[in-house]
Amino acid sequence: MNTNLQTATLAGGCFWCLEAVYDELKGVHSVESGYAGGHVDNPSYRAVCSGTTGHAEVVQIRFDLNVVSYRDLLNVFFTIHDPTTLNRQGADIGTQYRSAIFYHDDEQKMIAEEAIRDLNAQKIWDNPIVTEVTKFDKFYVAEDYHQEYFARNTYQPYCQVVVAPKVSKFRKHFLDMLKKQPV
Repeated sequence: MNTNLQTATLAGGCFWCLEAVYDELKGVHSVESGYAGGHVDNPSYRAVCSGTTGHAEVVQIRFDLNVVSYRDLLNVFFTIHDPTTLNRQGADIGTQYRSAIFYHDDEQKMIAEEAIRDLNAQKIWDNPIVTEVTKFDKFYVAEDYHQEYFARNTYQPYCQVVVAPKVSKFRKHFLDMLKKQPV
């Protein structure tokens, strides 16, 4: 099979939510939770949560462009989080929970800016999108216990109340893009 692997780095609040969704998307080869957009090398979760490192919780996605487009990744991204709230998603507040697209090349930047323009023009939300579009610099992998968090902690209260509804919303809106089709 001929693959065309690309990398996308997205921040949409808690990385556990994004990872759980993108793990189920056709064409996605891997998803890692981590940190990007800050000014401290090798930050810890505790440091990022303090809001002093400048990092956002992100997922770094390796995907096959022959199977899923970057625009499709962004369509999922804008569906599963609120891109109109500055530095927050629900009860998670702080710059580490900001909505951000860290583009890896000029084409990703153009696609991200176009997606935001299109969505703002459609007036899907009452407020304009505040998602930042920033050149990717560095990615730091989060601690092991953050990887596949939802898959390993499905019944944990946060996962039940916050993560599970986002996964359900994704499945409902993108049924044809799931790796495993319902029987």
